[in-house]
Amino acid sequence: MARKTKEEIALIYQQMQDHICAKLEEYDGQGHFLEDKWDRAQGGGGRTRIFQNGQIIEKGGVAFSAVHGPTPEKILAKLGLEKADFFATGVSIVLHPFSPMVPIIHMNIRYFEMDNGVHWFGGGIDLTPHYIVPEDAQYFHQEVKKTCDAFDQTYYPKFKTWADDYFYLKHRNETRGIGGIFYDRLSGKSDDEFEQILQFSLALGRLFPEVYGHFMKKNSRISFGENEKRWQSLRRGRYVEFNLVWDAGTKFGLDTNGRTESILMSMPPQAEWTYMHEPTVGSQEEFTLKHLKKDIDWLNFPT
Repeated sequence: MARKTKEEIALIYQQMQDHICAKLEEYDGQGHFLEDKWDRAQGGGGRTRIFQNGQIIEKGGVAFSAVHGPTPEKILAKLGLEKADFFATGVSIVLHPFSPMVPIIHMNIRYFEMDNGVHWFGGGIDLTPHYIVPEDAQYFHQEVKKTCDAFDQTYYPKFKTWADDYFYLKHRNETRGIGGIFYDRLSGKSDDEFEQILQFSLALGRLFPEVYGHFMKKNSRISFGENEKRWQSLRRGRYVEFNLVWDAGTKFGLDTNGRTESILMSMPPQAEWTYMHEPTVGSQEEFTLKHLKKDIDWLNFPT
């Protein structure tokens, strides 16, 4: 089987954006995506779709992009690459729900190629609950592992560790959420391996709306009050901190003169910072903070 071209991969990712948006509209039952098409002056462009008037999703974005041009010196130096033009395409998603009982979720699948033949896939999926519920964490990791195992049984343990290390706020000494998987620079040594990695990324794309649809249906029915909303705002603040201080995707987009509005679509609609906030002893908030740690085995965590 001949290796797919970068243009074919971009089209496939565009179709994945369509699939995910349709599913999320179906599961929300009220809101719809507003599409914003844009062009990049240096080459390429994309379609940013923002969720509006949702019943469950307060703010969400599903962005597709396919950009190309000279690779900035900053990127070449950071990645240890020789000078050549680049092409990058992918789908990136972040959803912020109304209810603090429904988790924030992020997914990204992407492909990067240079004129000199260098190429690779990257991506991942991770969950950031405002409140950690062991049963939900176990479900999420089971579904992610099942998807990984269908392609390579080394993927889940390797990529879970990568996610724990990546989605980590060093200045807070806490993880962003309960992790998931993260991978980068997967290329394969043959056309068949290349195709397998592409199909793995698409399997993650298909998994995304099904997993989040489960949480939309189940958790949006749980009651909450002002205390939970305040906690949600504080946890959203941590999400902002990670994206602006540590996230490599944000930095790559800005360093390649990407579209700022699309890059920062991951920001929540509101967030809060309270000086020296301490949760009540024995509360669900304290339980959550105590378990924002690396290397937790969520598959076998007591539920």
